Amino acid sequence: MSSSEPLVGISADPNQGTLKRALGVPSLVLFGLVYMVPLTVFTTYGIVTVESGGRVPLAYVVTLAAMIFTARSYARMAAAYPVAGSAYAYTQKTFGAPVGFLAGWSLLLDYLFLPMLNYLVIGLYLNAAVPAIPEWVIVVVTIVIVTVLNIIGIVSVARANAVIIAVQAVFIVVFLVMAVVAITGSGTVDVMAPFTGDGTAGGMAPVLAGAAILCLSFLGFDAVSTLSEEAKDARRDVPKAIMLATVICGILFVILSYVSQLVFPSNAFADVDSGSLDVMTAAGGAFLSAFFTAAYVAGATGSALTSQASVARILYAMGRDGVLPRKVFGYVSVKFRTPTWAILAVSVISLLAIVIDLAILASVVSFGALVAFSAVNLTVIKHYFVDAGEKNVLNNLILPGIGFALTVWLWTSLSGEALKIGLIWLAVGFGWLLVVTRGFQRPTPVLDMKE
Repeated sequence: MSSSEPLVGISADPNQGTLKRALGVPSLVLFGLVYMVPLTVFTTYGIVTVESGGRVPLAYVVTLAAMIFTARSYARMAAAYPVAGSAYAYTQKTFGAPVGFLAGWSLLLDYLFLPMLNYLVIGLYLNAAVPAIPEWVIVVVTIVIVTVLNIIGIVSVARANAVIIAVQAVFIVVFLVMAVVAITGSGTVDVMAPFTGDGTAGGMAPVLAGAAILCLSFLGFDAVSTLSEEAKDARRDVPKAIMLATVICGILFVILSYVSQLVFPSNAFADVDSGSLDVMTAAGGAFLSAFFTAAYVAGATGSALTSQASVARILYAMGRDGVLPRKVFGYVSVKFRTPTWAILAVSVISLLAIVIDLAILASVVSFGALVAFSAVNLTVIKHYFVDAGEKNVLNNLILPGIGFALTVWLWTSLSGEALKIGLIWLAVGFGWLLVVTRGFQRPTPVLDMKE
């Protein structure tokens, strides 16, 4: 951006308000941590324990290594383009509108499936607590409640998210204390077992497969970039906050999964999808299991509310800007002033939570994330090394190149089913791009991410 260009978020119109630049690094880091949700480590805990042969902490170390390189690329691009839009904006500005469209389409897979993932785990854990209520009933009732709240407005619920996060923080402290007590009183403990495994799956391939699934745990570190227009110094503070949020959450994930595998050194779960309940029972009995269920379901409900609201507004933006049918997705209710049809569309898609498998769903969400992560690593090379001519080989070529290679490596480690669903999704996106551009005879619609 040249010095003659107006700064993003600053209006030349004296009668128009502007966003207040009030957020420093601590506030930005806290936002990133809240967005990632610390208890997400337990969402796929049982699945990855079985997949990796009891090496969840090792799988998290691999994922964290890849995420550090990718977070660095996000930080570099956030400094270059301090605007909202994340991977979509960076790819669109660097590689052009068509490639940006496909990167945004890939991210849409995450956004559409994330509410579904929350509904699925809410059904799993509440059904485990109250077996008399069928899982599908819990899923449908939760979808209805969240949909109604989203349509009529969720201001009061949004305020409750701070309380939800506080409850999760208290739970983590209680869990760690009770787990350490249980471990020290259990006799001989193999402290290296969470890294060496339980012998059910050898080699690094199972660890990589687990690491690929765990990418969904890091969804949200890039969300810090959406506050670029409210940061005191966006070019300095946002990149720093992205890196800190990624590293802090990654270390927390490793610690929680490590302690979990020490307190329950087995993959013989009552139900692999809700395997964390076996860990909680081993660490603190019925009390901790109930506390965990309450904290986790509260967090998942808050995440369902915010994620459904977010994707509905993305669909609305796509409808408003002509990327999707305007009459449906670009509609805003006069009474409630919310994108009603977009919210209902997300709800209908989320009903798939009744029939879809948790492992496949988690892998599909990770697929979308890894495609976007790969694209952002490439944008650093294109923007700095190629376009700007900054021939710092280490910063502008090697490091983002490593990030790209690691994300592709994890991407190819996903299950065949997840890869098939993800590639079909990308093919549909490309087909829709051909439709809206009339075979590239018209310009590719570009989302206005600032409105």
